[in-house]
Amino acid sequence: MEESQEALNNIENGISNYNKGLGNNKEINGSKTPQNLSASIVRKKSDPILVSNVRFQMLRNILNNLHEVVLGTKLAVLFPAIPLAILADFYHFGRPWIFALSLLGLTPLAERVSFLTEQIAYFTGPTVGGLLNATCGNATEMIIAFFALRQNKIHVVKYSLLGSILSNLLLVLGTSLLFGGLANLKKEQRYDRKQADVNSLLLLLGLLCHMLPLMFRYASGLGNPFAIDTLQLSRTSSIFMLIAYVAYIFFQLKTHRQLFESQEEDEDEDEDGEKAVIGFWSAFSWLVGMTIIIALLSEYVVGTIEAASNSWGISVNFISIILLPIVGNAAEHAGSIIFALKNKLDISLGVALGSASQISMFVVPLSVIVAWIMGIQMDLDFSLLETGSLAFTIIITAFTLQDGTSHYMKGVILFLCYVVIAACFFVDKIPMNETIVLGNLGTVNEPSSGILFA
Repeated sequence: MEESQEALNNIENGISNYNKGLGNNKEINGSKTPQNLSASIVRKKSDPILVSNVRFQMLRNILNNLHEVVLGTKLAVLFPAIPLAILADFYHFGRPWIFALSLLGLTPLAERVSFLTEQIAYFTGPTVGGLLNATCGNATEMIIAFFALRQNKIHVVKYSLLGSILSNLLLVLGTSLLFGGLANLKKEQRYDRKQADVNSLLLLLGLLCHMLPLMFRYASGLGNPFAIDTLQLSRTSSIFMLIAYVAYIFFQLKTHRQLFESQEEDEDEDEDGEKAVIGFWSAFSWLVGMTIIIALLSEYVVGTIEAASNSWGISVNFISIILLPIVGNAAEHAGSIIFALKNKLDISLGVALGSASQISMFVVPLSVIVAWIMGIQMDLDFSLLETGSLAFTIIITAFTLQDGTSHYMKGVILFLCYVVIAACFFVDKIPMNETIVLGNLGTVNEPSSGILFA
C-alpha cells in the first residue's frame, strides 16, 4: 500500500515538473531571451542603416541622372553659356553678348530635349512616343517662334522657320550623304524611296501653300497688295496644312506602319537591347526644366537679335535663316550623320526629311493660327527671294532622292546649294521698311522683306 502511494506521488511530481517545464518554455518564448534580445538589437541598429542606404541610393540616382543628361553629350562644354547668358542679362552687359551666349546655350539644350523625348518613348510605347517626337522634335524652333510673335517680330518667325527647312534639306541631309558616302565608298548605299516620296509630297503641298499668297499678291495688281485677302487665304491654307500633317501622323503610326518598319528595325538593331538610362519621371522632370530654360534663352535671343545684327554688321535675315536653324537642328544634324556613317540611310532620311516636313506642315501653320488667336497678322507670304529659295531647295532634294541610291556627290551638291543660299542672305543687308528707288519702275517698299510696288 505504501509502495502504491509512493508511486502515485512520483507520478504527481512528474506531472508537476512537466507543467513547470512547459511554463518555463512559454516564459522563454515570450520573454527577451539572449537570442531574441540580440536579434532585436540588430534590427533596431539596422533601421538607420536602411535609411542611410535609401538616401545614398537617391543621391546615386541624382548623380546618375546628372551624368546621363548633362554630361552625356559632347556638347556639354557649351552648358556654361547658360548661366553666363543669365548673368549677362542681369548685369546689363552688351546685348550682342547676351545674344551670342544664349545662342550657344540653346545648342546643347536642343540636343538634350531630343534625348529626353527618346527616354520617355521607352515607357510610353511606339505610338505615344512617335507623337511625342513629332511635337517635341522641334521644340526650340516653336518656342523661338512663340516669343517672336509675342514681340510682334513676324519677320523673325518666318525667317527662322524657313531657315530650319532649308537647313534640314540641304545642310543636314547634304552632310549626311557626303560623310556617309565617303565612309562607305565600297558599299552600295540604298534606301527606301517610299518614305522619301511621302515626305516630298508633304513638302510640295507646303510649298504650294506658301506660293499661293505670294502669287495672289502679284496677280492682284502691283499697286494693290490686298493684305486682308492674302491673310485670309494664308489662314485657310494653314488649317488644311495642319489637317494634312495629322493625316500624315496617322498614316505613319497606324495605317501604313510597314513603310517605316525598315527604319524601326534598323533602330532596333542599332540599339541592340538598349534600355532607358533614366526613369520616366526623371526624364519628364528634366524635359520640363530644360523647356523652361529654352524659353528663357529664346526670349533673350528674340529680344537681342537686332542689336547683334547692328553690332556685327550681319543682316537679321542671315541670323534668322542661317544661324538660328543651325542651333535648333543640332540634334538632327548629329544623329543623321552618325546613322549615315553606319550606312543606315533610311534613318538619316527619316530624321532630315521628317524634321523638314514637321516644320513646313506643322510649326509654320501653327504659328499662323497662334498669331491669329493673338490678334497678329501673320501670313504665309515669305516674299519672293525666300519663297524662291524654298522652292528650289525642295525641287533639288526631290530630284536627288528619286532613284533610291546615294553617293557622296549628292551630298556635295546639296551642301554647296546651302552655301550659295547662305551667301545670298549674307549679302542681303536691306534694312526693314527701307524704300529703294528703281528708276522708272517706281519704288520698292520692304515691310518685313515683302516687296510692294508703289
